[in-house]
Amino acid sequence: MTDVHIVVLAAGKGTRMRSARPKVLHHVAGAPMIDYVLRAASALSPRTTTMVVGHQADALKAALNGYPGLNYVVQEPQLGTAHALLTAEPVLQNETGTLILLSGDVPLLTAGTLERLIARHDSMAAAATIVTAIVNEPYGYGRIVRLDERVERIVEERDATPDERLIREINSGIYAFRLDGLFEAVRAIAPENAQREYYLPDLIGIYRSQGCDVETVRVTHEDEIRGINSRSELAEVSRIVREAKAAALMAAGVTLEDPASTFVDRDVEVGPDTIIHPGVCLEGNTVIGHGCEIHSGVRIRDSQVGDDVVILDHCVVALSSIGSQAHVGPFAHLRQDVALSAGVTIGNFVEIKKSTLGPGTKARHLTYLGDSVIGSKVNVGAGTITCNYDGTRKQVTTIEDGAFIGSDSQLIAPVTVGRDAYVGTGTTVRENVPPGALAVSAGKQRNIEGWVEERRKRG
Repeated sequence: MTDVHIVVLAAGKGTRMRSARPKVLHHVAGAPMIDYVLRAASALSPRTTTMVVGHQADALKAALNGYPGLNYVVQEPQLGTAHALLTAEPVLQNETGTLILLSGDVPLLTAGTLERLIARHDSMAAAATIVTAIVNEPYGYGRIVRLDERVERIVEERDATPDERLIREINSGIYAFRLDGLFEAVRAIAPENAQREYYLPDLIGIYRSQGCDVETVRVTHEDEIRGINSRSELAEVSRIVREAKAAALMAAGVTLEDPASTFVDRDVEVGPDTIIHPGVCLEGNTVIGHGCEIHSGVRIRDSQVGDDVVILDHCVVALSSIGSQAHVGPFAHLRQDVALSAGVTIGNFVEIKKSTLGPGTKARHLTYLGDSVIGSKVNVGAGTITCNYDGTRKQVTTIEDGAFIGSDSQLIAPVTVGRDAYVGTGTTVRENVPPGALAVSAGKQRNIEGWVEERRKRG
């Protein structure tokens, strides 16, 4: 097999998206659409991968910073797909092998189709091989014009005759090209079309006039080559990805009570025997263990959930981890860098941020725990607040194993509550509490008899 080189066209403005963001960075089921294209291409182990950028080039480069080994070329001005390919010549002029040309807005393309494309192209020693599809509604696509079953040319919708518009085999815009002689042939393309642009499909007619072989690979499912040019198309492709994800999860033993109202991103993992109720959103790189139950209205993003965990209604979990057999919610918020150990209980309207909670610890009601290190089997009473911000910086609260924090307590960080210590109800803790000690700050209760009656008389 010859060397493979990938070129991805991603310079367009995506005018119909009505967005300041580059089109290929819009998300499909939790990941930028360009990520799908690059993942599929990586299966070919390419020698080089080149992105043709233009509109919002700096933003696109910054977003793709985590992808190693990408080359960038800038298409400016943007004069059509052939012109876009020519901008990659400086990167590829000394290379040999096969060039695979992809569009950055076709996220459903599979690695399997690209592998079939390469196999067909190599086996036939073709100058060009085109990925095509047979569709019922070909409007807007370039048509594959054949003579005696052989590809002769590609004609665009605006330039097609009425008979040519009846052709149902369409051009996907995905090609394999032999690098040898490619750029010389591309330079022969003239802007003889309604848009006065340099159309890459015209290269097929040039190759055929030179007697070169042009082959095709046909996809079975037309969705695979569906491009995204509008918000409605973005939503439709996301729906397709999520439906496939839901079907795969259910086939693997996950219960989705209502797949239509459950949103599971592409890279989410869920263990068998987990039950997911309607209205749940599992996003990003979330991993859910086996035997869990995720109730309605829960949103979990980029988090890890252990086995046999119950998360009740309307919880939000982000960038956090939940240990096995924990119980969370309802209406709890784990908002960043939270680590709950096994058997932890987090209840109604508890918010936690940048904190670790040891095994068996409980915070059942109306509590804020921020920048805290909490040991095992700690009981945190209702209304407790860790006051972690001193006006300049965040400080840490430490609560050691077995401590009991009474309701409506405030812990002014930095402070430590020692092992098995007890903080009385309504206490403001400003100093460290020794192990086994009782901390109280409230004075003795005083009742003033007849106060209400006197107040009424004054009123």
